[in-house]
Amino acid sequence: MSHKDIMRALYGLMLGMFTAILSSTIVTNALPHIIADLGGGQSAYTWVVTGTLLAMTASMPLWGKLADLFSKKLLIQIALIIYVGGSTIAGLSQNPGMLITVRVVQGLGVGGLMGLSQIILAAMIPPRERGRYSGYLGANFAVATVSGPLIGGVITDTSWLGWRWCFYIGVPFAVAAILVLQRTLRLPVSRREVRIDWLGAALITTSVSLLLVWVTLAGDKYAWMSWQTFAMVGGSLVLGALFLLAETRASDPMIPLRLLRERTIALTSAASLFVGIAMFSGTVFFSQFFQLARGQSATMSGVMTIPFIGGMFVSSTVSGQIITRTGRWKRWLVTGGVLVTAGTGLLSTLAYDTPYLEIALYMALMGLGLGMMMQNLVLAAQNQVRPQDLGVASSVVAFFRSFGGAIGVSALGALLASRVTSYTRDGLAGLGQDAGGAAVGGGSGGIPDMNALPGPLRTVVESAYGHGVADIFVFSSLAAGLALVFTLFVREVALRTSN
Repeated sequence: MSHKDIMRALYGLMLGMFTAILSSTIVTNALPHIIADLGGGQSAYTWVVTGTLLAMTASMPLWGKLADLFSKKLLIQIALIIYVGGSTIAGLSQNPGMLITVRVVQGLGVGGLMGLSQIILAAMIPPRERGRYSGYLGANFAVATVSGPLIGGVITDTSWLGWRWCFYIGVPFAVAAILVLQRTLRLPVSRREVRIDWLGAALITTSVSLLLVWVTLAGDKYAWMSWQTFAMVGGSLVLGALFLLAETRASDPMIPLRLLRERTIALTSAASLFVGIAMFSGTVFFSQFFQLARGQSATMSGVMTIPFIGGMFVSSTVSGQIITRTGRWKRWLVTGGVLVTAGTGLLSTLAYDTPYLEIALYMALMGLGLGMMMQNLVLAAQNQVRPQDLGVASSVVAFFRSFGGAIGVSALGALLASRVTSYTRDGLAGLGQDAGGAAVGGGSGGIPDMNALPGPLRTVVESAYGHGVADIFVFSSLAAGLALVFTLFVREVALRTSN
């Protein structure tokens, strides 16, 4: 394909990617309003995000496998159709359970869009040239990530629209992506015998789901050290072991274990797991910090995250262009790991009254690091595999990133609920009140309406959310540090100049 042909097809891919990211980020600043309107609490808040991530994570390797068997264009169009259906029904949700269920359907479509975009890009472009075009996708990712919260905030704050339009707004972009891809994407289809590893898909999905349910409910519905904990964790480990056994015996496994024996694939997958934890801690919990700890509107909450997204936009674009010219990529992974670790570490010092300029600097560092790592981890893995394994290898790295995000959102959401409740109780005790913190602090109760709280109590809750979000970034910085360690051991191989 010529550069012109590639760019025409890339417009459709970028529309699809924009749609996928928009669906995840547009609800970020609207979620406090959505959950309050539907009568949910912190667990529902977390699971609206986690449900999508879990479906996206579980389906991504399956989409990758299908991409090695069927028409990639047809598959990405099917993913867009699934997304349109899920988005339309999500806007009609009447309770948190219905919203979470439909978000799972959305996640199936988003998993196809995220995984197939990387696979199609790799099928069109040799690795040496791919850095430049991956930079475009990274920049598109950043634009969608920053515009999503802004659009969602404006929609939520506009009385004649309401939060339901946060789900409807992505439908026109999805339809446009289907039409553009139909006209511009021309890829050869290699057909072979189809063997879908349904058993492996079911086992890994059930194992991950059980673990995330345990993390969400432990410490709230039952004690951390209880029979429920042993049953859920033990069951998850048993299912995980059965998954590994099934993959060794499957004729065409969902995640070929032989790929994970390749050093670069194993290390980039491990790094992506911890990058996912760090990335989603920022995109999901920043909105709660700005709205509940600093009293900002949904719109302003989106505006205040611009340094984070701006850092991702700049670093993904610049690093992609330079990698294409030089063929060297490891330095960007290492530098990105250092910046993410530094940014999340500094964000762990947050308080509700921290000056915004300090917060903006910390967010920018984190965004710069993530922009250098996300696309380039996939690029490093793609450069190591045979053409017939391109789809599944790309999906494996993306799978671990989404898996890390799902674990991070679920575990850190449960941690936030617990810490906010604890800090609120301590604050109330300091005021000489005996009221429980869960009623106003999140816990098992609802998301608090800050405007309805009296002055001293509002300060207590704002402080609780400020310190609670800071505690989350302590664990995010540890995850980022582990990602950095794994990237140090990745062996740099010159990017191939052909497919």
